[in-house]
Amino acid sequence: MLKKGETKMIKKFLKEGMSKSAIARKLGISRETVSKYALKPDGYIPVMDKAPIETTVDEFLPHIANMLATAEQEDVHIPTTVIYQDIQTLGYNGSLRWLQSVMQKHELRQRAKDEDELIRFETEAEKQFQVDWVEFPKDGLSAFVATMGYSRVSYVQTDMVKHKLNPLFEDFAKHCGFKIKVCKPYTP
Repeated sequence: MLKKGETKMIKKFLKEGMSKSAIARKLGISRETVSKYALKPDGYIPVMDKAPIETTVDEFLPHIANMLATAEQEDVHIPTTVIYQDIQTLGYNGSLRWLQSVMQKHELRQRAKDEDELIRFETEAEKQFQVDWVEFPKDGLSAFVATMGYSRVSYVQTDMVKHKLNPLFEDFAKHCGFKIKVCKPYTP
């Protein structure tokens, strides 16, 4: 399956007059894949047909990504062995080799370099809170989570209908003078 943005690149290169073979070489994919996605409508986003396979590393991926992002900001390299030792203290019981394999598969080191800078901020009491929707597919659970910005106290409500911004809530936000800001996962 193509990476995010590669379908757009295929369309862009075709509009520029590049051949399918040249596009395939440039993106490191087969000519047949270029032909397949060239027929898709503009804005098409590939969808994975099969459910992702859970690994013993999955629950530690946010922690690892945070470690790598911090290291990138400070311009230091964290060896995988150090990451391995750190997540072992958090309960990881897999092997170093498996951790290396999963990190490579998810391209965590490259993502840490490519991500926008993580901006940490503190707020005054009663001024700001963050909300999120958390899903636990393994257990078939989902939850609404609201966390106060100052105290980091959280409110959790489970078994709710999947969220989307409600137009009435957006009007309420405008009326009360606060902004709703949707953030990327793991980057409040």
